[in-house]
Amino acid sequence: MNKSKLQIDGNSSPKRLLILLPGGQPHRLVLGPFKTSFREAPLTGTMLAALVPPELDLEVTVVDGSVSPIPLEEKFDLVAISLITGMALNGYELAKHFRKSGATVVLGGVHVSLLPEEARPHADSIVVGFAEQTWPQLLRDWVAGRMQPEYRRVGSACVVGLPHARRDLQKPFGYMMPRTINATRGCRQACDFCVAPAVPMGWATRPVGEVVAEVKTLRGGTFAFHDLNLADDVEYAKELFTALRPLKKEWGALVSTKIVQDPELLDLMAGCGCSYLLIGFESVSNSALRGMRKGFNAPAQYRDVVSALHYRNIVVQGCFIFGLDDDTQEVFPSTVAAIDELRIDIPRFALYTPFPGTHAYKRLKAEDRILHENWRYYDTQHTVIKPKQMSPAELDRGFIWAWRESFKFGIAAKRIRFHKNTRISAVGNLAYRLYGHRLKRDADRFPQTPDVISAWQQPPPAHTGGGVG
Repeated sequence: MNKSKLQIDGNSSPKRLLILLPGGQPHRLVLGPFKTSFREAPLTGTMLAALVPPELDLEVTVVDGSVSPIPLEEKFDLVAISLITGMALNGYELAKHFRKSGATVVLGGVHVSLLPEEARPHADSIVVGFAEQTWPQLLRDWVAGRMQPEYRRVGSACVVGLPHARRDLQKPFGYMMPRTINATRGCRQACDFCVAPAVPMGWATRPVGEVVAEVKTLRGGTFAFHDLNLADDVEYAKELFTALRPLKKEWGALVSTKIVQDPELLDLMAGCGCSYLLIGFESVSNSALRGMRKGFNAPAQYRDVVSALHYRNIVVQGCFIFGLDDDTQEVFPSTVAAIDELRIDIPRFALYTPFPGTHAYKRLKAEDRILHENWRYYDTQHTVIKPKQMSPAELDRGFIWAWRESFKFGIAAKRIRFHKNTRISAVGNLAYRLYGHRLKRDADRFPQTPDVISAWQQPPPAHTGGGVG
């Protein structure tokens, strides 16, 4: 927890603002009181802090509950809670606590944008959509005693002239990658499980000069882009990568498989310091990809994608989803085998999760295949649907098996590639090996299906061949 005291009059007592992310980050390391996230630092809290008008004389505290204790016993005048779906219920409880203590509570974040009517009773005001303009106005209205019950921005964010994130308010050593930045907002694809088209977020790009100016302020030689699809606009991406080259920093980002369609783009990425990329391969089945509206992925080309990136010394973190309509129990060993065939450096797994408002939610709801709407389990790491070709327990058990099998010591050690980015691959594999072991110790994996424990005892079907393509 970190604080920033902003005062105009040294004799006045500033009002206290808490900007709170309730937590819920499943990929983290916990050693006694020490907690650190395996992922990049979120930008929500530090950007909201940066957008606080300095003339308002506020003492700002930023807390990410995934890596820091939540200050339940402290008194705050205003508490702003940003909600993702997996932490919505916990967020509502926190809102109740702080309102009871006398604080004014504001709720925002993607879950509030998806379900504003659900969130409304739990707060004094809600923020729907991007908050770059509405959040400063809300604060001014609150100080003046005229805060409205809702602040809404529809469509793309306005990302010109943004202040730099208040990284000084971020917990030190709380994240594997503490230095993060945005260059774009939204995504122009329409994957059925993604909340970006459900909100909708639209698409916006920051001026390249502003991005580069902020990167120059980042300490150290590494950082990460916190974008949904950094290279979605190829011409913008080329301009950005060209401008980043003189800074000689290493960075990572999330992109789609489409990047390999442009060798010039790949060369520019590698030339300006790209050291790792997170890519949503999702499935090795063409029909499954079409079913999730991600037909631009082509499993027959996955090997070319990975090879092109390895050729440029870029570590590949590949994401795969289980629970798709085409998936049988054979999907678990076949996916693990494909990861080895493709030479993906760091695999990561998720369960097909129908977040509210998405196409996946609407379809599965109509088919009566959503088990429950207990948002606590909507974190992509718990089974919340009825799969088509296996039981929920079999899906859950196979998912955990894939995590553990992929990160067995010998397999993970073999996966680490010996080039200049070995460190990234080694740290990623170690972190997810620890996470895979913690998953099976989770006694609350899937409370709606009592047979999940016995299902765990059954080995998954042997791999019957048919790799990628």
